[in-house]
Amino acid sequence: MTLDSFPSDTKMAYRNLDRIIKGQPTSDGAGVCLTRYIGSSDLNYLDPFLLLDFFESDNPDDYIAGFPSHPHRGFETVTYLFAGRVRHEDSVGHEGIIEAGGVQWMTAGRGIIHSEMPEQEKGRLAGVQLWVNLPSVDKMCQPIYHEYPATDIPVEIRDNGIRIQVIAGSTSTPIHGPVSGVATDPLYLDVTLPAGCSVSEPLPNSHAAFIFVIEGNLSLISGSSSCPIAAKQLGVLNNEGDCFLVRAGDASARFLFVAARPLNEPIVRYGPFVMNTKTEIQQAINDYNAGRF
Repeated sequence: MTLDSFPSDTKMAYRNLDRIIKGQPTSDGAGVCLTRYIGSSDLNYLDPFLLLDFFESDNPDDYIAGFPSHPHRGFETVTYLFAGRVRHEDSVGHEGIIEAGGVQWMTAGRGIIHSEMPEQEKGRLAGVQLWVNLPSVDKMCQPIYHEYPATDIPVEIRDNGIRIQVIAGSTSTPIHGPVSGVATDPLYLDVTLPAGCSVSEPLPNSHAAFIFVIEGNLSLISGSSSCPIAAKQLGVLNNEGDCFLVRAGDASARFLFVAARPLNEPIVRYGPFVMNTKTEIQQAINDYNAGRF
């Protein structure tokens, strides 16, 4: 949908931009270089999102050590690859390879130990990992995997070559993503906009939402205001409004749009464990040390 195609009498409340997060360079795993946007000192938490990391390099020294075996409890991890290959294995018998365009949505639940190791020794590796909190009633559920290659991710092509890959939730068309049954009712879109084109999609008024610009430049449009978001920046949207509207600049742009229902529950974090109380965190540590994951 282009900006000009919006009917003049359409009554929509467009989200405004709350803030821009530029990200902080850091490392994780066995020394993988990445940029952290959520879970940083600039943005500790965006309920229900706990962490967002972006990684991109064609230097194997930046990523080859990967993420050897490590535990999780109490939340979900979402790995989405733009380029490269990553092999994963876990303590409950899952293993496989995530390739470019593929997504793995893992519900750690009561506890899981897994590893994520690059399946290459040269070439570009790029992608994002998102952590999504679980409600207290689901934190001790059995671990669950949703894993889909690029061929299983629906693609919607709109006027002027606008391209929307639907990972979770659905567009207004509607095109439904393959990931379903997630407690926070997420919407996860990978959108490519040709130069000068605009796109709008509805979202629940209560959902927390952000835009991560992979490449190019965008403007978030609301009424008469236009707020720019540059490549490799995270734009946090405010919580008032039932849709978003963005427009690409003089060159094409690609971005992720992610939204989900806030949980509004207490959070206690200790590394790879996210629970509601300190007692539950101590139990997670005890269970891990006792080999109960």
